[in-house]
Amino acid sequence: MKVRAPELTGRGWLNTDRDLTIGDLRGRFVLLDFWTFCCINCLHVLDELRPVEEKWAEELVVVGVHSPKFVHEADPEALVAAVERYSVHHPVLDDPELTTWSAYTARAWPTLVLVDPEGYVVAQYAGEGHAPAVDALLGELVAQHRERGTLQPGDSPYVAPEVAPSDLRFPAAGVRLPDGRVAVADAGHDEVVLLSADGEVEQRLGGFSEPNGLCLLPADVAEEVGYDLVVADTVGHRLAGVMLSTGQVRTLAGDGRQWMAGDGTDRLSSPWDVAWWRDRIWIAMAGIHQLWTYDPRTGAVEVAAGTTNEGLLDGPLDEAWFAQTSRLAVDEARDRLWLADSETSSLRWVELDADGTGRVTTAIGTGLFDFGFRDGPADQALLQHPLGLAVLPDGSVAVADTYNGAVRRWVETEPGAAQSGEVTTVATGLSEPSGLLLSVDGDALDVVESTAHRITRIPLGGVVEVDAFAHRTQRPVTEVSAEVELVVDFTPPPGQKVDDRFGPPSQLLVSATPEALLREGAGRGTDLVRRLVLDPAVGEGVLHVAARAASCDADGGEGAACHMVKQDWGVPVRVVPGTENDLRLPLGGTA
Repeated sequence: MKVRAPELTGRGWLNTDRDLTIGDLRGRFVLLDFWTFCCINCLHVLDELRPVEEKWAEELVVVGVHSPKFVHEADPEALVAAVERYSVHHPVLDDPELTTWSAYTARAWPTLVLVDPEGYVVAQYAGEGHAPAVDALLGELVAQHRERGTLQPGDSPYVAPEVAPSDLRFPAAGVRLPDGRVAVADAGHDEVVLLSADGEVEQRLGGFSEPNGLCLLPADVAEEVGYDLVVADTVGHRLAGVMLSTGQVRTLAGDGRQWMAGDGTDRLSSPWDVAWWRDRIWIAMAGIHQLWTYDPRTGAVEVAAGTTNEGLLDGPLDEAWFAQTSRLAVDEARDRLWLADSETSSLRWVELDADGTGRVTTAIGTGLFDFGFRDGPADQALLQHPLGLAVLPDGSVAVADTYNGAVRRWVETEPGAAQSGEVTTVATGLSEPSGLLLSVDGDALDVVESTAHRITRIPLGGVVEVDAFAHRTQRPVTEVSAEVELVVDFTPPPGQKVDDRFGPPSQLLVSATPEALLREGAGRGTDLVRRLVLDPAVGEGVLHVAARAASCDADGGEGAACHMVKQDWGVPVRVVPGTENDLRLPLGGTA
């Protein structure tokens, strides 16, 4: 049965000079992209859709529906900045109350919904990797609607916003050089900018794509390998080396293409930061929730920690879960690598044993859906999407609490213990602080204020009282029976088929918070259908579902193209007797 596309309703519109309705767009295909600007998978989808938008410019209108996860993302000014920062070149509906999100039964960031020229939903996809499927489906449907006379190509309703010039544009991080200058990862200009000691622009180094992280090599290592600055070139999916004396830039790792499941370490996925520790470059591989390493002497790239599952799970390096690690900081005194896990609003650290094994431990944070602004004991303190770190001379750790517009400070009280310590606030009123640099004399921090396009100095001496709040990401709760059949729907795109010649083409991982909610059905398997048994005594919680599936060209043969799609869902559920006994999640396919 055909389903009419619900109306587009929200607080307002960006990147267009009028409010848009489904009726206004009749005669063209409409691709709704449900996204939120904190989400790395959503940013991947923005990039992978650009060729589709260009190819079908006359027949297709892409509409971003911004449905926020964090409180800060519901701020209209923050959304304006994000639309510019990530070069969104199509209309965007501001949907802070998740009204349109709910009308289209979206369950995950990102979700794509394709509407045909007659106003009917024809396909829905969750996660990233679906651009080839959308392109193939349009190839079939455009011809059909052109033949029927229902397709009426037209111009895009996109209107570009005015952008004021500035020396820095969405700077992400900085590093202080031995001569007192500062190198800045200037993401909005796709450059590394060298500032004099008094903050004047001295040099711009181009050839990057939204760089977000930097680190200096020790002088002896730099002399040996021929470069001294390492750049996490995030959208370029690579590490770059810069010889500051000449401005020469070279690629160190990554071939420019995004890593997908099954790829080797010759490809990277949105590296967000880099740090020199234990004679290696450590890489915050935000795109796949892992830590990798790079040896500048040998060129070896290795996975160091993480499973690619998104979440907060401490333990041995190869079992730990991360969530969009976005900043690294080395603690020389404790021999720790600190990390800011932005999507779990957490501060965590890595310690290694002599044999190279080690553990991940959490200092602040509880999981994907809990965040806020609260000082006090670390097991009660809350952050909101932190993106910056600095280890201070006294051993405390400063955190750029990005979505709270603050700098926080963690002080250890019980050495080595998880969730121990005290948290205070050092400064507030900052504009998405995302990087921290200790001043030369050690009594102040230089804060990279990303959306203010500047670096601001703050003193370290005081404590600021804050109005505390705690929040849990709110999404519609699904009522289910105690026994549920979980079905992840996946249909190969036109011209593709499921290909199991080289092993199972799909994978499904299920867990729950609280863990006791799920009596049966937890764990990993290859079938996209699974029976779950929930505990009525627990009553409610969140089902965590991670799925991926692969399909290849139907005609096969040497050189056949294969595509991997994947998505993680966090589905709030409540056990209610006599209600639905199946739960369907659309990984990808036609309606």
